[in-house]
Amino acid sequence: MGREKRFILNFGIAVVLGCFFFTPPAYPSTTSSLQMTGTDFFKLGVEKMLSGEYQHAIQDFTQALQLKSNSAAVYNNRCLAYLQIQDYQNAIADCNQAIEKASSNTEAYLNRGLAHYRQGDYSDAIADNNQVLSLKPYDFRAYYNRGLANAMLGNHQQAIADYNLSLSQISQYSAPLLAGIYNDRGLAHFDLRDLQAAMLDFSLAIRLNPKDYRAYFNRGCVCGQYGDNFGAVRDFSVAIRLNPSNGLAYVNRGITYYQLGDEQAAIVDLQKAVQYFGHQRQTVAYQKTLDLIKQLFMKKLWI
Repeated sequence: MGREKRFILNFGIAVVLGCFFFTPPAYPSTTSSLQMTGTDFFKLGVEKMLSGEYQHAIQDFTQALQLKSNSAAVYNNRCLAYLQIQDYQNAIADCNQAIEKASSNTEAYLNRGLAHYRQGDYSDAIADNNQVLSLKPYDFRAYYNRGLANAMLGNHQQAIADYNLSLSQISQYSAPLLAGIYNDRGLAHFDLRDLQAAMLDFSLAIRLNPKDYRAYFNRGCVCGQYGDNFGAVRDFSVAIRLNPSNGLAYVNRGITYYQLGDEQAAIVDLQKAVQYFGHQRQTVAYQKTLDLIKQLFMKKLWI
């Protein structure tokens, strides 16, 4: 029984809000001029960004730069396009150019911090967000982003402090955005073994955004730690309904069914998890789940 419970811990709780905040591109404008200027290409690039055509947007921003429209705004927007296609080296290079042209450009520091974070350079991400806060101490995005980087470094107390500062600076933002911050603060509390605080944060995230599967999944993990297996099944089931391809939710619900004595339901869930992990090419999770299924079958045969 204890072994399966550790499996929930090590395999299931690592769900982090996978998005940072960064600046939307400038307002779009069209042009019908036959003689395109750098400004025209910049505006076209913004339009492409807003329609999700990131590669084409990069081409337009590059044309703008070639036509001497090399303001920090062009580099900032091309950086955002590079971030969308996960080209972090070029994103950082553009942020460096934007900062060189305007050393107080907080958006460039914010976006460069995001690129560093996504590359796993958490200390550099923290440094960039510190720079944002030195210039703009009321920017909730920098506190939140710094909190995520601190959490990845294992600095969970500092992460909680950053999330609290972020929440203290937010005004007039949507409930789903707030829910995401509470979800991440709940994860930090969970990592510190403060299950009560984690449960409160995940429940608050659910109230603010009942369509976000992550908070249900994470609260299900807390229920499992409390020994509330029925509550865990409930929350994992909602997570699956909201995100049917979530292999981790199937794994955790399967283990919980096993702890409740429903071995058939457990095996069905674990087999579904194997299917999704295989499709998603998550080889480590795929193999771990296969090994667990074998363990359950072998135990059943010996009984």
